[in-house]
Amino acid sequence: MTSQKDGLPSVTSKMKLVLASSSPRRQELLASIDLVPDEIISPQIDETPLKGESPREYVKRIAILKARTVHSQMPHDYILAADTIVEMGRKIILKAQNREDAALILGRLSGRRHRVYTGVCVLSPEGKEAYSVVLTRLSFKRLTPDELEDYLSSEEWEGKAGAYAIQGKASKFVKFVSGSYTNVVGLPLYETDCLLKGLGFRRPRS
Repeated sequence: MTSQKDGLPSVTSKMKLVLASSSPRRQELLASIDLVPDEIISPQIDETPLKGESPREYVKRIAILKARTVHSQMPHDYILAADTIVEMGRKIILKAQNREDAALILGRLSGRRHRVYTGVCVLSPEGKEAYSVVLTRLSFKRLTPDELEDYLSSEEWEGKAGAYAIQGKASKFVKFVSGSYTNVVGLPLYETDCLLKGLGFRRPRS
């Protein structure tokens, strides 16, 4: 799903890409398709879910809010923003706040299916806006107490949606994946590339 909003055009001599996220995973994913942001800015926004807000609407709203916040500071550049959450039982699961919170989250995911949503938003220098929401379905094996303790001790859960990193030690917990793998890491690359190209972003040939 995409939408566009026209605004006043501005002229730039060079296409600059600003990533509205300090996530190392998103930087690594972009680098894997030869996209290195010219600047990285982590917007300070309220990410509290609204009452009755669905996971899909939540990630869309937060991604758009991040992009617009950074665009207001850097209106002459391309802005890329994203937000990723885990959903299970119609409940939004955000990043774990501490070890105890991570243990509770992973305990809930153990032996069950869940969904990962990422909202991606791109804003162009002309003020055009495009977004996409991507869904991936996953299933975890049932974790033993030792496996849970080992993972918590690794501290890999810190700063991760759903308290795990599919590209790391938690990969051995995943029984089933349906959909975009890079979406679970934190940025669906196919959709991101399409949004950027759709708004005219091109890296100059070296």
